[in-house]
Amino acid sequence: MPGATLSRWTLAYFAAAMAFLLLAETLLALGVGYPASGLRSAGTLIVVHCVTIGWLSLLMCGALFQFVPVLVAGPIYSNVLPLPALLLIVGGLLALIAGFLQLAGILPVLPPAFLAASLLLGSGLVLVLWTLGRTLAAAWPLNLPAQFVVVGLASVAATAAYGIVFTLGFGGYLHSPWLLGLQSQGLPLHISAGLGGWLTFTAIGVSHRLLAMFMLSPELDGATTRWTFRLGTLALAVLVGAGTVVLAAGGNPGVVLVASGLAGLACLLLYGRDVLRLYRQRVRPAIELNSRMAAVALGHLAVATLLTVVCAATGTLGSYSGLLLFLIAFGWLSGLGLAKLYKIVAFVTWLECYGPVLGKAPTPRVQDLVVEPRAVRWFWLHFAAVDIATLCLVLQAPLLFRAAAAGMLLAAAGIAVELIRTRRLANVRTEMRLPAGAHPPRLLFTFVAS
Repeated sequence: MPGATLSRWTLAYFAAAMAFLLLAETLLALGVGYPASGLRSAGTLIVVHCVTIGWLSLLMCGALFQFVPVLVAGPIYSNVLPLPALLLIVGGLLALIAGFLQLAGILPVLPPAFLAASLLLGSGLVLVLWTLGRTLAAAWPLNLPAQFVVVGLASVAATAAYGIVFTLGFGGYLHSPWLLGLQSQGLPLHISAGLGGWLTFTAIGVSHRLLAMFMLSPELDGATTRWTFRLGTLALAVLVGAGTVVLAAGGNPGVVLVASGLAGLACLLLYGRDVLRLYRQRVRPAIELNSRMAAVALGHLAVATLLTVVCAATGTLGSYSGLLLFLIAFGWLSGLGLAKLYKIVAFVTWLECYGPVLGKAPTPRVQDLVVEPRAVRWFWLHFAAVDIATLCLVLQAPLLFRAAAAGMLLAAAGIAVELIRTRRLANVRTEMRLPAGAHPPRLLFTFVAS
């Protein structure tokens, strides 16, 4: 990202995301939600939305506010709007959690909680889409990685629309038969558009550029990458477009899910081929921790994809849906997110603190802001705990699952401490820490902004 401007509030998004990850893993360790209770229980819904909205979506939004301007080589549309967007999303998620607590009988019934959640979450995401959309529109025509992001943003809009329908349904605000049909049958589309379109497809597009940049590999823009984009876009268009039409007509979305699943599988296979090329063609012989851990996360995506195919072929997809969603959320998306977070925080901190004095005073390298031999143990603990927890779901051992979740919590807390140390420049030698002209970075925002 040489020469890139900094997003003022990206660090605030990352901090909020880590807080919700720690909250979700604490709840799992305490036995809240699946597998201690059902997939549709209030506890499970709280944990799921802490992970998908609080952790993964805030992480992705924060990363895109920083990374989209780099993709299009232009300034972000607004460095002001991301803060109210963050506050609206967090407020909406807290209202949603309050609504679920009412369903569980823990809080007294207060129907406006679901209405408030819809309004706050919807408004926050509109601000995110507006800011990123205007940034992308100003750089038209877009390069291929940016086109991935556009499809990802369209997917989050579809996911949010379904989510608002469900939320209003929980609050008793739906009376239209068509909307009630979407509420009763649309959950698979909501999950697939969110995990597949918004989070995974956006991560695929962004990772093409990040892996190439951090490993000094030639950027891919050939036939396989373009077909990865086309097939993924086709899968999502069939899923959301045709799926919604089928549901509106009162049909079963099963055929739509199969058709989009086949296109999505072909997309993932081509993506896997591209990733192998990026690792094999890298110029940097010893790859950094974030790229090594990204490879482990990609391995979990491959395993989750294989298991999904096997379950679909054997008719057991419904029985193992919780296990598969857990593996995708924590093994693939969380693993990749933590790995890239570790690098992005260091790079943003370095750019903010030492960028203004480059060439004027001796400065540390980006790698001097982190201590990989110390941090790597937390990443291995995360993946080991996720794998053990997944095995516990297979064996239906909820008590052991809670112990594994505690391991995940410990690993996330360890990585969070490493991120704070990076932000505080605690790993930099004292004589190099703050040369003349540099100022110490703040924890939740950056000084430098366009």
